[in-house]
Amino acid sequence: ARDTDLETLEELLSKFTAIVEERREEDSKIQKEQAERLARLDAIRAQLLEDGIDPAELLESVKSKPAKAKRDPRPAKYKYIDENGTEQTWTGQGRTPKAIREAIDGGSKTLEDFEI
Repeated sequence: ARDTDLETLEELLSKFTAIVEERREEDSKIQKEQAERLARLDAIRAQLLEDGIDPAELLESVKSKPAKAKRDPRPAKYKYIDENGTEQTWTGQGRTPKAIREAIDGGSKTLEDFEI
């Protein structure tokens, strides 16, 4: 830095100053948005209390919805050998495996031929 001429240093200083100003503006904007958000939350909380609704009660009513029950996996209905020579199974749900689809399209087999 000591060997650099003054003109280059001044140019770097102006660029850094611009970057610092941009960063300060961004931080200021973020803080302003957070303050506005908190003010809106306070206003909503006050409105709820005014209407006689406890915010915790509201949260509980949202959380209390029962989760969907996960269904048990379906048993395999079809057995086939894939292109790698390994034996695979298929439940009949979703896309037809490539090996089964090619055999059916080729006319050499029907879907019933793959049933377990």
